[in-house]
Amino acid sequence: MAKIVVRGEGLPKPAGPYSPAIMAGDYVFCAGQVGRNPATGEMSTTIEEQTRQVLLNLQSILKAAGASLDNAVKTTVFMADMNEFSRMNAEYTKFFPRDPPARSTVGVTMAPGIKVEIELVACVGKK
Repeated sequence: MAKIVVRGEGLPKPAGPYSPAIMAGDYVFCAGQVGRNPATGEMSTTIEEQTRQVLLNLQSILKAAGASLDNAVKTTVFMADMNEFSRMNAEYTKFFPRDPPARSTVGVTMAPGIKVEIELVACVGKK
């Protein structure tokens, strides 16, 4: 099975030695994204803004892979403050209004200013 690195204009630039996403077989594996605007490099400040930007970043990556959030089968949400879960969840729900992917949410220690990171797996194979 071939491994294809997802590349494209306007995608978030990795902060280290990793790819934004890898296509392998019928799946796209997206690296965890944070609430940094890829055009400006600025980090959003609220949990709602960061969640929105993270999901917009994931949308861009999936589009470059020929997919969309509708293809998402699994997300993992990492949060710096689990007390902000309901606020993150309200924004997350806007991006997955029906048939959301399976999800795990984990409280973790993050770099200063980062409130949420989301990684995603999408299936682009035929039904």
